[in-house]
Amino acid sequence: MASLIREVRLVAVSDGVPVPDEPVDVLVEDGVVTAIGPDLEFPSGMVQVISGAGRWLMPGLWDQHVHLAQWTLSSQRLDLAPVRSVEEAVALVAERLEQWPDLPVIGWGHRTARWPSKPVVSDLDALDTEQPVILISGDGHHAWLNSVALMMLALPLREGMVTEGEWFSAYGRLHTVIGMDGTGPEAYHRTMELAAAHGVVGLVDFEFSGGVDEWAERWQGGADLLRIRMATYADGLDAIIAAGLRTGDPLPGCHDLAVMGPLKIISDGSLNTRTAWCCEPYAEEATLGFPYGHPNQTPEELRALLTRATEHGLEVAVHAIGDRAITEAVDAFAETGARGSIEHAQLTTREEIKRMAEFGLRASVQPAHLIDDRDISEQLWPGRGERCFALRWMADEGVEMAFGSDAPVSPLDPWLSIAAAVHRSGDERPAWHEEQSLTPREALAASTDGQGTVGVGSRGDLIVLDADPLAVAGGPEAAAHLRSIRVAATLVDGEVIYDDD
Repeated sequence: MASLIREVRLVAVSDGVPVPDEPVDVLVEDGVVTAIGPDLEFPSGMVQVISGAGRWLMPGLWDQHVHLAQWTLSSQRLDLAPVRSVEEAVALVAERLEQWPDLPVIGWGHRTARWPSKPVVSDLDALDTEQPVILISGDGHHAWLNSVALMMLALPLREGMVTEGEWFSAYGRLHTVIGMDGTGPEAYHRTMELAAAHGVVGLVDFEFSGGVDEWAERWQGGADLLRIRMATYADGLDAIIAAGLRTGDPLPGCHDLAVMGPLKIISDGSLNTRTAWCCEPYAEEATLGFPYGHPNQTPEELRALLTRATEHGLEVAVHAIGDRAITEAVDAFAETGARGSIEHAQLTTREEIKRMAEFGLRASVQPAHLIDDRDISEQLWPGRGERCFALRWMADEGVEMAFGSDAPVSPLDPWLSIAAAVHRSGDERPAWHEEQSLTPREALAASTDGQGTVGVGSRGDLIVLDADPLAVAGGPEAAAHLRSIRVAATLVDGEVIYDDD
């Protein structure tokens, strides 16, 4: 089936590529844009018509770093950590039921010790829902359930909470309520729908428990909306090689939209755990005996993994957060001839960025992390802030950037990442090292998997927006504008997978 998008304005994602002043029609056939112009003729055969009504069209967005099972689980669970009373918790549950009336409510994170009153079953029963409500405490030692949930988990009816040993036993039966621990095909499908509503057309899945068989099962079960690149880790490398899968090959049992991705290597730790491997010591005590953080492999082990992946046609994604880890990763790519990305690239130098450009390495960055890590970076890496998330250096040195979220560490929301790259602040404070900011156009380009401005030959992975994302040039105003963008429609392979009309 062809898709004809009527009267849309093209977003100038690619710098220097002119776009028409007036709205145009865009024709997508067999998953590819085949014609652009005013008043295109209606093609023969079955055609899906999308009314653009003067809105804006650009390539669909990608999240290049997701742990999809973990995000699927966390995105289904109601965050109760900020709650301070029974009334606040009940209000949040009521809001979730209004949003998704046909789904169970699974909450996590409340701590009742200092609440004015103790929660009881009748508080939740008063919501008058046929859905089970299961609210798990922040320490995991008790849960507050409604009567529907108590019965579904084969627990005696009561007024108080389910605690300790009784709850630990019942927790293992949660799959009877949410199905496959919340990561079955239906749960994945809902996650994909939510991503599509943000304009996401593709994900790189770095889930630890992934695998070809699991993806085939969920794909055949209906979790098939988005493009997927499935990564493997070292412990799964033998199976991938035995299956003859190379980066870009379709995954057996899936549509061509789901393909093999890279080998993922976690070469160092993280900032918050003080295990990211750095050239200078942490300002506060790090892991005992490792004042600089530490690597997870020897240089020889790292090079051996890159060599083996390259010999079998796999790209490599190396997690490297500290500047020493990044240097070692670039050295390993240079010596082995491997291709791929530095994941996170959080603290680095301009010299290393030049070397990344020299060897054709991508910087797979999660800009929303700079908001979360701003204060802890200054605390643990004082005087190194200008080298954190050095996006301007990357752009100026010609390093290809690929933005992601690292969900569930940050939300699977590309507009949050784009806004963070443009205005490096998540609150009322001025931008954190504003000199490393990107323009809105640069940030968009880093989020479209290299697609640039829509033209003949572009993939049929497109989004229709209610506003021009490039309408505001920069600063906090641009960030606010980007965060407010509403996606009207999302197409993958020429098929509409989300429509807000």
